[in-house]
Amino acid sequence: QVQLVESGGGLVQPGGSLRISCVASENTFGTMGWFRQAPGAEREFVASIRWNGARTYYADSVKGRFAISGDKLSSAIYLQMNSLKPSDTAVYYCVGGRPITSAIATAQGYTTWGQGTQVTVSS
Repeated sequence: QVQLVESGGGLVQPGGSLRISCVASENTFGTMGWFRQAPGAEREFVASIRWNGARTYYADSVKGRFAISGDKLSSAIYLQMNSLKPSDTAVYYCVGGRPITSAIATAQGYTTWGQGTQVTVSS
């Protein structure tokens, strides 16, 4: 069973930056990305990267502040988060799958989820 392992979460002040990482145990996904879930809220799409063409996708709420990147050969992705806001506080989940373009931002588009890493933005 393929596993996704996240790392790099933590506490950061508003306006600060943080980078989180994820590595897959096998090179099997066509797309990898990130979702997040804040306390009492539904899980929401953050960003994803499709290896074929290295195309990236972002939620409007993070566009211009977050950047997803990755290395297909090592099955690793990264999320560079800048200008962080308290509203970015959430558990961030790494995901992998082969979603069609219309499902790229839906949880159903991904078959494998990591355990999550906590990101807290607070002064």
